[in-house]
Amino acid sequence: MAATLIVKETACLSAEDRCAVDEEIAADTGTLSGCGDRAVIAAVRAAAYRRDPGSVAKRAGHAISERTVTLRPAPDTMTRLTALLPVAQGVAVFAALTRNADTRRASGDERGKGQIMADELVQRVTGTPGGIAGIEIQLVMTDRTLFQGDSEPARLAGYGIVPAEWARKAILDQEPETSELTTWLRRLYTAPATGDLLAMDSKARLFPTGLRRYLQVRDDTCRTPYCDAPIRHHDHITPWHQHGPTTSTNGQGLCEACNHTKETSGWTTRTVPGPRHTVQLRTPTGHTYHSTAPPPPGTVLALPGHPTPLLTQPLPLLTQSRDKAEGTPPAHPPARKRRVALDA
Repeated sequence: MAATLIVKETACLSAEDRCAVDEEIAADTGTLSGCGDRAVIAAVRAAAYRRDPGSVAKRAGHAISERTVTLRPAPDTMTRLTALLPVAQGVAVFAALTRNADTRRASGDERGKGQIMADELVQRVTGTPGGIAGIEIQLVMTDRTLFQGDSEPARLAGYGIVPAEWARKAILDQEPETSELTTWLRRLYTAPATGDLLAMDSKARLFPTGLRRYLQVRDDTCRTPYCDAPIRHHDHITPWHQHGPTTSTNGQGLCEACNHTKETSGWTTRTVPGPRHTVQLRTPTGHTYHSTAPPPPGTVLALPGHPTPLLTQPLPLLTQSRDKAEGTPPAHPPARKRRVALDA
């Protein structure tokens, strides 16, 4: 393990300087005896800095440019929000949250220290106690789940499947502190046997807001096979410059990397018949893959050997968004959708 740490901390040095660090560390074999990883890293960093301070400083400067924030799903309707920050900023953030938690605990707050820190982080970042202000969270569920206590799970865009009870509470059991938020319900319709969402047309080159929202609800994640990254781009399956229309049938949600890759030479895509919206992808090597939109919550798929109904019947699916009551409500949904506003 110590060897791995030494290699990692001296990667920015020249071969000659790496050998010099090895000799310095190995000169006294008892120096690192009984030391933990942090002590080993500290000793190696000090030795590396003495050999080539310029390279170490350059490496640190490059690391600062890679600061970022990421979000990953965790079990039981939880997520891991991670920030990669310069050390001074990271320590300052953690110290501020810790100091606030200690103060609240001393004042009688019964929450755990970690809970207080997490709640305070959400409130400081979003500016509201509930953590949702003027954004759409795209919670998709059946009307039976929302109004009739059905157990059919819901789907939260950017996370995945969530329990029905949790979805109902997220909409109906809002805390008093978030009373300035409004819950908007949009009705979507699916084919009863396939779960395919109805199409929406547009003559614009860029996908309008309503159609982008539709693609995100239908596709959930990047449509490229074996990629489940979040949707970042709304792509024309048949490119616009090849007279591809801006429609839900010719649209798909892709991550940024897959969309750029698709535009390179040798990649082709087209829609093909399928149980739901299906895209055929052909790679430069000649391999062919198919991507079918996932079934929305509550979809009852047709049994093998049974014909697919030709007529579609309304199976309402509800998407939730929250906006400040004093702000502008979400744009009107397209044809054959109905939006209902409920008091938060």
